[in-house]
Amino acid sequence: MAQLHVRCLLALALLQTVLSSGVFELKIHSFHTAQRICRRHRDCHIFFRICLKHAEDVISAEPPCTFGTGQTNVIRADHTSISSSAAIRVPFHFKWPGTFSLIIEAWNAESPTEYTDNQNNLVSRLATRRRLAIGEDWSQDVHFGEQSELRYSYHVFCDEFYFGDGCADYCRPRDDTLGHYTCDEEGNRMCLQGWKGNYCSEPICSADCSEKHGYCEAPGGCTCRMGWQGPSCSQCVRYPGCLHGTCTQPWQCNCQEGWGGLFCDQDLNYCTNHKPCANSATCTNTGQGSYTCTCRPGYGGTNCELETNECDSNPCKNGGSCNDLENDYSCTCPQGFYGKNCEIIAMTCADGPCFNGGTCVETTTGGYTCRCPPSYTGSNCEKKLDRCSNRPCLNGGECLDLGQSILCRCQAGFTGANCQMNIDDCASSPCQNAGTCQDGVNDYTCSCTLGYTGRNCTVRSDACGAHPCQNGGTCFTHFTGPVCQCPKGFMGPSCEFTLQPSFKPALRQTSQPTSATVTVSCVLAVLVLVLVVGIVFLRRRRRLQGRKQLSDVAVYNDLETVNNLGGGEREAFLGPNGLFKISNSTARLSLSLSPESRSGYRPEARGERQDFMWRDEARLGSAAGLR
Repeated sequence: MAQLHVRCLLALALLQTVLSSGVFELKIHSFHTAQRICRRHRDCHIFFRICLKHAEDVISAEPPCTFGTGQTNVIRADHTSISSSAAIRVPFHFKWPGTFSLIIEAWNAESPTEYTDNQNNLVSRLATRRRLAIGEDWSQDVHFGEQSELRYSYHVFCDEFYFGDGCADYCRPRDDTLGHYTCDEEGNRMCLQGWKGNYCSEPICSADCSEKHGYCEAPGGCTCRMGWQGPSCSQCVRYPGCLHGTCTQPWQCNCQEGWGGLFCDQDLNYCTNHKPCANSATCTNTGQGSYTCTCRPGYGGTNCELETNECDSNPCKNGGSCNDLENDYSCTCPQGFYGKNCEIIAMTCADGPCFNGGTCVETTTGGYTCRCPPSYTGSNCEKKLDRCSNRPCLNGGECLDLGQSILCRCQAGFTGANCQMNIDDCASSPCQNAGTCQDGVNDYTCSCTLGYTGRNCTVRSDACGAHPCQNGGTCFTHFTGPVCQCPKGFMGPSCEFTLQPSFKPALRQTSQPTSATVTVSCVLAVLVLVLVVGIVFLRRRRRLQGRKQLSDVAVYNDLETVNNLGGGEREAFLGPNGLFKISNSTARLSLSLSPESRSGYRPEARGERQDFMWRDEARLGSAAGLR
């Protein structure tokens, strides 16, 4: 990538600088003319001008001079001055074509320092077409005019750093980031030592550097690419953390024999490689770098490095001293005792077995016992009694053995002979303003009443100030704490919740009869009574006339059927629970009423019970159809 970047920069530089460059030079050797150049020869001055242009079959003296133009300085018009004048140089910046047209003019100068283009001052002009190759050698030429003779020579050569037949090859020696080379006579690049490539920008790495896995930024170096290492970049980099593994490609961890795991750190044959078990214990590999040791009798520990001390269990009795052996022990018994554990007594009080002022008492079995003084214990009173060994001081108290008694130094907050009592720190009633005291260990805690705070409830506090009510609520101090009375539409301990309206169907209320309703009901009852009396009167009259046939046959037949029923059946049929709530009087009344009554008019029910006093003709007809 770096080489490609260098090549791009070099190509860009070449596009800007590689333009053919050379110089055309012409030298005037002599100039003779038959006509007079100046009035006074000794004060006569002249200068020569050339025009270099592309090859033309018919040479035109008119501009432009496509290849360039040049002129001499103003010189004296004598042979010596002309022959010693400097050559005319025409630089060009293109590939030299080889053929060209040349126009040489001689001009009279009016003064030693002034050039004039007045055509009257033109002395001579010649035009010629020539072919000229690049080279340092001069080409001689002479031109004979009608009245003049001009001898001159010319050549063309390349500028510095330009080479080739047309000065088109550019080569400038350099030793920088764009290249490291010199140029030969023909313009070919010759790389400096340690560099290669078309533009000598590629360093030559060390001889053993891997071309595939290494590179270099300077000659003779070798920088490894990602995943490779070593002087020649031929060694792959193992996976990070790989301990006992190899690789053939970067980031591998191929475990060596006897090793396993992701990092090849688990010793699969740990027993053989490390021999961890001591004291001739048996080692067993358990995989993943683990092992177990089977210890011989008398040894313990992870690696069987610990020898078991059989004397730790105090097997020797009666003051015998224990001697630890390999997987065994022996007891050195005091006088009058023997056996494995010195458990057999062979002494009597005559032998004086009791030590430290102990009193010996013979037993009925042939042995003895020792009654020890208060400061000693043991079967022979051989052990001094430490009264603090059973930790009589409680609650962290310090025990002091005074010989005949002990003394406990209690921790702060406790008292008593054995530091068993917790000092009541509430006894001094530290809590004020009706605060409740709770005893602790060398400390107390006050539970303050509402309106007080602090360690001893001495600081007055405002409960409502610490917990203000929101949304315009009013705070009251209660024995349980601040209480908020919320305005309409809000709820919560601090009136922080908005009360959502609930939508419940309104209960249907039973209408209560008014005085006007009672009056109308009474009037209707009187009218109904009058109508019933009239109907009874009309029915009796019709019976006397021989049961005049009713105009409505269907209704009459239905009522007649009802009248023919027995008393019980009739009441059942016409009763409140019967099929029809009707009487003969109401049937006849329905015939004598106006048409509006036949259309099904029924007065509005009042009260809880509704009595239908008017019947529909259609329903009567349906009842008749039941016959």
